[in-house]
Amino acid sequence: MAVSGASGVVYASRLIEILPKVYDVVYLTLSDNAEKILRHELGVQDPLEIIPAQHSHKFCIFEQSDLFVPPASGSHEYEGLVVVPCSMGFVGRIASGVSNDLVTRVADVCLKERRKLVLVVRETPLNLVHLRNLTALAEAGAVILPACPAFYNSPRTLNDAVDFVVDRVLHVLGTDERLVAGWGE
Repeated sequence: MAVSGASGVVYASRLIEILPKVYDVVYLTLSDNAEKILRHELGVQDPLEIIPAQHSHKFCIFEQSDLFVPPASGSHEYEGLVVVPCSMGFVGRIASGVSNDLVTRVADVCLKERRKLVLVVRETPLNLVHLRNLTALAEAGAVILPACPAFYNSPRTLNDAVDFVVDRVLHVLGTDERLVAGWGE
């Protein structure tokens, strides 16, 4: 899992709460801007405060500049990568094949090895460059999952709206963990 510097780190924080219930090991990297956004949007002093203490042993935290960690190699087995929230800067670099940091390298590995690459984009409106980059990534096998909560389930709080998006991520990853009822349930 990677957290970019886009607004919407509340989605990342919630996913970080859930992933250790589903996976034995969670690789995590935060961009420099993500750390700033976490401080600004969630008011945390240390960005790693968002990792649940009872599950901290399940997280392997990697620096964004470290390209010598296991997920940077196609020969290391892992299921895939979720970038949440995913900035359009990351989208552009991934779509262009630029692997200049850990996130873009792991995304490149996921595409070349046919692993899951889920990009929870959080930008509006989208310009033509954004749309072309997103199209290129979808054609290459990435799942583009805009952070767009639904309202058919009558969310009452911001957390309900966040849970809808995080639930969609969990569904795309193929987990059995559910946070909200599906349509008609």
